[in-house]
Amino acid sequence: MNQNPPAPRDVNPVQRARLWYALLLVIFGVFAVRVFYLQVIRYDYYTDAARNSQLKQYEIPAERGIITAHYGGGTVPIVMNQRLFTLYADPTIIKKPEATAAKLQPVIGGNVDDITKKLKTGGGARYVILARKLTPAQSAKILGFKLGGVGTQEQDYRTYPQGSLAAQLLGFVNNDGKGEYGVEQAMNNDLKGKPGQLKAVTDVNGVPLAAKANNISIAPRAGDQVGLTIDVGMQAGVERILKAAQESNKAKDISAVVMDVSTGTIKAMANYPSYDPANYQNVDDATVFSNQTVTEPIEPGSITKVLTTAASLQEGVITPSTTFYDPGSWPIDGAAVSDVEEDHSTGQQSIFSTLDKSLNTGATWMLMQLGGGQLNFKGRTTLHNYFADHFMLGQPTGIEQGYEASGYVPRPQNTGAGINLTYANMSFGQAYTATALQMVTALSSIVNGGTYYQPRLVDSLTSADGTTTVMQPRVLKSDVVSAQTSNQMVSLLEQNNAAHIKEGFPYLNFGASYGVGGKTGTAEIANPIGGYYPDKVNGTYMGFVGGNKPQYAIVVFNMQPTKYAGFAGSGTGQPVFANIAHMLINNFGVTPRTP
Repeated sequence: MNQNPPAPRDVNPVQRARLWYALLLVIFGVFAVRVFYLQVIRYDYYTDAARNSQLKQYEIPAERGIITAHYGGGTVPIVMNQRLFTLYADPTIIKKPEATAAKLQPVIGGNVDDITKKLKTGGGARYVILARKLTPAQSAKILGFKLGGVGTQEQDYRTYPQGSLAAQLLGFVNNDGKGEYGVEQAMNNDLKGKPGQLKAVTDVNGVPLAAKANNISIAPRAGDQVGLTIDVGMQAGVERILKAAQESNKAKDISAVVMDVSTGTIKAMANYPSYDPANYQNVDDATVFSNQTVTEPIEPGSITKVLTTAASLQEGVITPSTTFYDPGSWPIDGAAVSDVEEDHSTGQQSIFSTLDKSLNTGATWMLMQLGGGQLNFKGRTTLHNYFADHFMLGQPTGIEQGYEASGYVPRPQNTGAGINLTYANMSFGQAYTATALQMVTALSSIVNGGTYYQPRLVDSLTSADGTTTVMQPRVLKSDVVSAQTSNQMVSLLEQNNAAHIKEGFPYLNFGASYGVGGKTGTAEIANPIGGYYPDKVNGTYMGFVGGNKPQYAIVVFNMQPTKYAGFAGSGTGQPVFANIAHMLINNFGVTPRTP
């Protein structure tokens, strides 16, 4: 018998409704839990995240302090600021970099593809610089485009009312606002001021909403104004003299320093060749940035005989009238110390003739007297004491300049064969190194009565609120030499100048109203592989000018001149000194002698 299968049972509608209801309760429960989690448990986190996405922090750059110098009876600015604009972008906001670049290029110049590449910078970069030194008109035009993620920022750029004057002394400010070289580097912390801050709520395009109550603004503090000790007229005159000398002597470069011997202040400090600090980025050879008067120590040559003579007078082993027999050559450590011009005995000589004829044998003989009549540890120690502790050689002076060099003074210990020869060479200017600044400061301490002033370039600091701090002379050593030794050295050096006039250098005649003295140096240049170059020398000069007493000390380093007559010191260092001394007498108030 056939049977049909049972009909399917119909699902109860009530049960079906209950299932759907339960499912909806589960779904709504999940949403409720999620909402509770986000809005209650994670409320602070997401609130901060939202705020941070809108709150941006901007640095407000501080105005950099200006730099002034003396001119006539007052001061003038030699470094100022020009307010220009930096164009920046936030690549994370910019949606159409190609279109944005095309809009900007006619205003800022350059290449559209290069601008586009910057706007597409990856890695989440929020700040890229598109252009610098835009004018206010360029900035206004760009802001008028209302481009999301693009803005301009005011920035001070250095300008130079006196052109390239004192470029290496001043240094420059790089694109990051940091001082490089010279005063700009040494005084960067004082000049740069303190930047302000702006924490602002922004719109979706990154534009600050100025009306928001939670915007926080801290005003920047401007940098200090730095007043320098240099005289603009004197600096310009020295630079003209150096330029003419370098071009005439065909030298590698040339440097000079003028110091007020009674305070240690620098009145002029120059090098040639130089550069334009307003366009420092166009300089191919970065060595031209260095102020070589403080960064380039050399073996200074026979100007060192001034130091050796002063030390010997102070120690009482000689007097200005002392004489000695010059054998023409001293055998030392398997070598011979001879004079440059004479290689035979010149007979009886004096302290004055040692300076006048620049006798290496005479300087070596004085070193022997410091050791009781022979070359020994006592003599070396005494000379080292004067060079390092009295004249402060072998250590930086602390002047307000970047990259100041220390120079080198060998220690007197018997470190092996040749130490006596080293010190014999040192007594007349080889085997140790010093900068022009170190030598002019040492000379000042010898001729001013025995006071070593720390050399300085900064005369005053004026803060943003107008408070001025005037720097005072700082004495580092008060007994370099005695007043008697100082007077003796002044007399010897004036005699040396007078003798050179008779020997055929009429440009050294300054008249009876002025006291001028000095010493030449022809310095051999060490060869890195050993010995000295046979055909390369530096011409140096160290001297002073004044009336009844020295007023200014002057040191000249003429590096590797190739066109001159006679010795490099007298042929290239001495004329530069004379020209500077005449300029000082004629234009800058050198006080003449009084009866």
